[in-house]
Amino acid sequence: MLNHLRARLPTDFRNSNLRLTSVCLYCEVLIQTGLCVYASVRIQISGQLVKAVSSRWTVISNLIPIPQDELVLIMNPDPLAKRERSDGKEGRRRKQRRVDAAMHPRRKLLAVILGGGAGTRLFPLTQPRSKPAVPLGGKYRLVDVAISNCINSDVMRMFVLTQYNSASLNRHVAQTYRFSQFSNGFVEILAAEQTPESPQWFQGTADAVRQVLPHIRDWGIDTLLILSGDHLYHMDYRDFLGRHYETDADVTVSVIPCAYASASDFGLLKTDQTGRIVEFKEKPKGLELESMLVDTTSLGLTAEEARARPFLASMGIYVFKYDQLERLLAEDQSWVDFGREIIPSAIKFRNVQAFVFEGYWEDIGTISAFYRANLDLTSKVPKFNLFDAEAPVYTRARYLPPSKIEDSQINDSIISDGCIINGARITTSVIGLRSRISKGVHIEASFMMGADYYQTIEEMSVNAAAGLPRVGLGEGAVIKRAIIDKNVRIGSGARLLNEAGTLEADGEGGSYYIRDGIIIVPKNAMIGDGAII
Repeated sequence: MLNHLRARLPTDFRNSNLRLTSVCLYCEVLIQTGLCVYASVRIQISGQLVKAVSSRWTVISNLIPIPQDELVLIMNPDPLAKRERSDGKEGRRRKQRRVDAAMHPRRKLLAVILGGGAGTRLFPLTQPRSKPAVPLGGKYRLVDVAISNCINSDVMRMFVLTQYNSASLNRHVAQTYRFSQFSNGFVEILAAEQTPESPQWFQGTADAVRQVLPHIRDWGIDTLLILSGDHLYHMDYRDFLGRHYETDADVTVSVIPCAYASASDFGLLKTDQTGRIVEFKEKPKGLELESMLVDTTSLGLTAEEARARPFLASMGIYVFKYDQLERLLAEDQSWVDFGREIIPSAIKFRNVQAFVFEGYWEDIGTISAFYRANLDLTSKVPKFNLFDAEAPVYTRARYLPPSKIEDSQINDSIISDGCIINGARITTSVIGLRSRISKGVHIEASFMMGADYYQTIEEMSVNAAAGLPRVGLGEGAVIKRAIIDKNVRIGSGARLLNEAGTLEADGEGGSYYIRDGIIIVPKNAMIGDGAII
């Protein structure tokens, strides 16, 4: 590796009598395998001070302790890393923030991903699983988004905090995220536990972090990134961290402009001209909501956009100086939530900064939001791009066969791996893993999550003899505006249409539910032949 790096040095350096040593930016030890994303080269030049370097190298003098007669040259980030636009002041500032975050000399960082509460607003999808484990886009889980953002941002140490229905999430994380034995990266589940010091389960977001501090403290970190496991967005956290380091903030909150209709569902804030947060109110209503109006044109929005989105909402994503976090959590044991108690308290006496996020972000907190986010993936230009090669979404590799499609008409839809589709008509729908769709089926504006397994020929024969539908959609079924959970059996000729326009309903025996006008068939449920919903 050193010979390769020597060959890429500027000509003036290449012919000099240099001593090269590869040094890891994070642990400051010799790199023998070249596995580090950012390679550094230590160069000693006898009696000389070199000023001119190639454009592919950046001189860093304070990255690691070195003698005065040495320089440290850092190769620019990996070419596969997400490229920033180079034009304009904001582009240069963002690029510098990312460099600051990636190469900060004191970088001792860990991420905590919050698994959320019972997820009652996503019922019945959260009946057998926690919110972060809910399937997304045909082959992913919601938690994959936050974990993938971390990996793409070179944040490689993560704890996922869980409490409710955590078995499915635990299994998914354990089977998916296994880092190399040469790396110090990990994704580890921390389930709620009762201890002599804390006999209760997690009481809120802040209390969850407070209870796992002993596990976090062992890593000797100075920066903690706190994320939510049920949000849909692409973010390079190096921009976020760069803002945190740039302002020497005690706390940095990621914020996004939002509209009147959803403002009362979030924590709202105001900032001064420097971006420091001066006021914060959690889910305000009435006059309190009106008092949080801000002019978002100062954030780059047009006058029309600012009228549509006149509030600044917290995304529930934070960066803390770790020592400040410990002090805040110790101030009052009754403070259990970041939005309601910790952030408002921190604003009074600490440097709390805002980081304005400019991309697409969706809080998958309700059935309607979940449905819209998944169906939007079928758009010609979806708001959340699964095809971004520079920011891939990772998930478990299942090694399924390609989907088999026979005599079918499919428009504006996503078909996942391992499906068997025969003579169906599918429009504006997401079809999940191992879905089996029979002849004459019509699916429109629906999300079918698929199945966890394939039935054998013998199992399907036994079902037919007993008069039971097999897993999947039976012949001639018609489904519109629905969410079909995993391992569902829908019989031949069934019609799931909600033609009456019912907004809320519970089917007999929990066989189906209607929420926000959307039909939901829960996991492992069965809808018989000819049924009408």
